[in-house]
Amino acid sequence: MQRQLEDCRRLAADRGWTVADEYVDNDVSAYSGKRRPEYERMLADVRDGLRDAVIVYNMDRLTRRPIELEEFTAVCEAAGLRQVVTATSDVDLGTDDGLFMARITAAVAAKESARKSARVRRKMQQNAELGLPGGGANRPYGYEADKITINPAEAEIVREIIARYIAGESARAIAEDLKEREVPTSTGVEWRSTTIRGILLSPRIAGLRAHRGEIVGEAVWEPIITVEQRQQVLNVNQQKQAAGRRAPRRYLLSGMLRCGKCGGKLFSAARVNERRYVCASGPDHRGCGGIMVNAARVEEWLTAAVLYRLDTPDMEAVLTGQHAQDDRYTDLVAQRERLESRMRELAAMFSEGEISRLEWKAARDPLEAQLTGVDQQLSRLTTATTLDRLVGQGEALSAGWEQMTLERQAAIIRAVLDYATILPATGNRFDPGRVHPVWVL
Repeated sequence: MQRQLEDCRRLAADRGWTVADEYVDNDVSAYSGKRRPEYERMLADVRDGLRDAVIVYNMDRLTRRPIELEEFTAVCEAAGLRQVVTATSDVDLGTDDGLFMARITAAVAAKESARKSARVRRKMQQNAELGLPGGGANRPYGYEADKITINPAEAEIVREIIARYIAGESARAIAEDLKEREVPTSTGVEWRSTTIRGILLSPRIAGLRAHRGEIVGEAVWEPIITVEQRQQVLNVNQQKQAAGRRAPRRYLLSGMLRCGKCGGKLFSAARVNERRYVCASGPDHRGCGGIMVNAARVEEWLTAAVLYRLDTPDMEAVLTGQHAQDDRYTDLVAQRERLESRMRELAAMFSEGEISRLEWKAARDPLEAQLTGVDQQLSRLTTATTLDRLVGQGEALSAGWEQMTLERQAAIIRAVLDYATILPATGNRFDPGRVHPVWVL
């Protein structure tokens, strides 16, 4: 680029012209169709009559798209600009021959760019099918600059992100926690929820190679997580999307408490300066309205119970039982893949006219119902991943509890506690005997 600028400046000096301005769009191809701010600024200056000639290194540096050449020509004609000078030739856009030569140059340049682009696409497709890493200047988080070698420290953070997301934490809460801990990203920018989601949904951390949004096979690099864990992440993500956007969590035990009188869920509610969980009556909640408990007291008691339980032999037995479900999880993942394959086959048959819309819908609906059922079962088999990182860590977690985000705390509790029933009050003071926890089995 610098050499081209120097050649253009030398050409202006040879002609005795004064360079009024320079317009340089770095790293933006004239063929790409992307916006070129400096090119647009040059057109505006020509349109306003501020320029009486244009110097360009070569016509294909000005444009490689015939339609863009016609626009440039129209602007020059309206402004009375006739001289377009290149390092190889002069073009008089005011004559038929000059315009004809400019059009030929643009057409040839467009063809060459299209051919080059096709070669690049074929090479990228071939690399993807071989499992080789793609281009790009930024290295993927969890891997070194060669995009193949695992970075141990970052890989551990990736596993933490995956486990916390599967356990129920949001991408936003995880990003805030990593930012507060001053964990560096691969690019040096601060953590954001979009950064976390990019890692969560990346096939590469499971050792898979994707191209144009489709997984084309296994990659040459080692995975950081298993394919089964990736499927868990996708399942959780799908459930969150189906549930819609929710407000940030404000109560630690939301959704985990039950009414001891009617069995309904307790809902968070505030009165003056007191946070409470209540059994709400009315058409929206349909509870009995007969139970209320102080939020701070029950949260403190259940937190202590959960952290204590993590260090007991009971949790080792629970974890062993969860690991026994690994085979079941693998079977469900395989079943899901078969169902999705059959769905794709049906779509292909319909698009090719082999079956009617009525036949396609009749075959698709039961498959979708089966797929939903499999996803529901998969979502219930995610506890072991979380417990692996928690069992035996109750004392350590207790020491750092106050520094955790509310979502992180809730994820830990949910991994151990199925729900807790709150019995009716017998006095004005908080009675731990009212709280009957039901632990994850």
